[in-house]
Amino acid sequence: MSRVCQITGKRVTSGNNVSHSHKKTKRTFKPNLFTKKYFLEEEDRWIVLKVSAKGMKIINKKGLNNALKDAKEKGYISKY
Repeated sequence: MSRVCQITGKRVTSGNNVSHSHKKTKRTFKPNLFTKKYFLEEEDRWIVLKVSAKGMKIINKKGLNNALKDAKEKGYISKY
């Protein structure tokens, strides 16, 4: 899978490195992704998600089921 958060949909973006002389060269900004295992209590199984640091905060705040449901509605994740 590519570098995309399965909860927030964050992905690689592009921009410029700007030197002291303001010469610009292309670069990429990569999201802060982690591969994490979460226990899904309703189905009594572990799932592996590729989530960003912001995605982990959302899971802690909303709960795993609500975060997965929202991500599925927005199209960030197809199945889990």
